Amino acid sequence: MMFTQEHQQLRQTVRQFVDTEINPYVDQWERQGHYPAKTVFKKLGQLGLLGITKPQAFGGLGLDYSYQIAFAEEIGAAHCGGVPLSIGVQTDMATPALARFGSDALRDQFLTPAIAGEMVAAIGVSEPGAGSDVAAIKTQARKDGDDYVINGSKMWITNATQADFICLLANTSDDAVHKNKSLIIVPTNTPGISFSDKLDKLGMRSSDTAQIFFDDVRVPQAYCIGQEGAGFTMQMLQFQEERLFGAAMCIKSLENCITQTIDYTRERSAFGQSVLDNQVVHFRLAELQTELECLRALVYQATSSYIQGEDVTTLASMAKLKGGRLCREITDSCLQYWGGMGFMWDNPVSRAYRDQRLCSIGGGADEVVLGIICKKMGILPKRG
Repeated sequence: MMFTQEHQQLRQTVRQFVDTEINPYVDQWERQGHYPAKTVFKKLGQLGLLGITKPQAFGGLGLDYSYQIAFAEEIGAAHCGGVPLSIGVQTDMATPALARFGSDALRDQFLTPAIAGEMVAAIGVSEPGAGSDVAAIKTQARKDGDDYVINGSKMWITNATQADFICLLANTSDDAVHKNKSLIIVPTNTPGISFSDKLDKLGMRSSDTAQIFFDDVRVPQAYCIGQEGAGFTMQMLQFQEERLFGAAMCIKSLENCITQTIDYTRERSAFGQSVLDNQVVHFRLAELQTELECLRALVYQATSSYIQGEDVTTLASMAKLKGGRLCREITDSCLQYWGGMGFMWDNPVSRAYRDQRLCSIGGGADEVVLGIICKKMGILPKRG
């Protein structure tokens, strides 16, 4: 995949935004346990960064997905994981199906303001009893006249307390589990919606996360995205962009961990020499950088195939798996070389260690994506 001058200009714009509008405030947002998404999104929207691949008719830039990957890499340079995650929910988790399959009226009402940064979006898939097992969700949307009446709950929802609408996956019939689900846009100011207190998380502290409850929530059936009953398939397609975005987003964060660890170990002395001069340390850092370059190449390969219209289920799953594994391996290895300083809460590698641990869980746990890869390879045992 070849990056053009236009890609580099986009990278520079995102890099400058991270340096001026995110990183100076990260420590404060981490302490608060949330950040002002509406303010940040409005500024991103003014730069056109919330609709890079979205249709121009609804305010997007209409560019191919390679530009979104360039954006994801640069936004990942933020000094925390929570803010890039929140932004990724808006661009690559809650709006791809809306942009691709939504009616013009639905896109006018929700996609256009989301691209402009005037609305914050959340994706409502996971439930207390159904995380990576999407087919097992229990939230119901039954028909009543021209409306759906929704009952159930969603768990671990990023942007929950600041969202203006939720892209909700719910059961809309009694058909088979892969054919009875629909994606429905649900405004959060609809009567019957309530939220838990913000969840107290290990990492991603600056993004707000909560459980959402639906008690006879009534929305028009016209808020269904695309064809009723096609929600599971649409969500699987959304996962492709989510997983590519997530894998790309962690690259700069992990690169920063390696760079910061090099700087620290070069200055830190032990037993008469810098820690970096120990072969076990500089060899290990070289190995980690090599692994990171392999991830970058895999993401680029998957993106190139995606742009060509190919099925990238396998490659996107591999990138997600590899990214999650490296988020654990690189942050853990680097933290070790900081010694006691690495165990301090405000250490940058310590924060990355906590934040990036989610990458092996969210968007499909490692074990789930391994199952997907095995199925594509034809080696997954058949059940029963």
